[in-house]
Amino acid sequence: MPQVMTAYDVPTGDVVYWAGNGWTRDVREAAVFDDPATAEAVAVRDAAAQIVMDYYPIDVELKDGKPWPTRYREVVRASGPSVRLDLGKQAEL
Repeated sequence: MPQVMTAYDVPTGDVVYWAGNGWTRDVREAAVFDDPATAEAVAVRDAAAQIVMDYYPIDVELKDGKPWPTRYREVVRASGPSVRLDLGKQAEL
């Protein structure tokens, strides 16, 4: 199953995803990795630099060629609170 690396941005607390050249708030911009060791090495490096924290890989499916989480918890993290669709990231979608 394809995966992307997620974490929390230390300065803002936002959920972020590794995009291949930095971290992004949009899971659809995340880099799908073939080699988990490479993705983890980047996350370890950025965690040591206090850029991100609590990183881990998540399973995704490709929708229109872009990654989207498969588990509900990760869908909520990707789109924002489920009780107010006018707040959070889902308001931007």
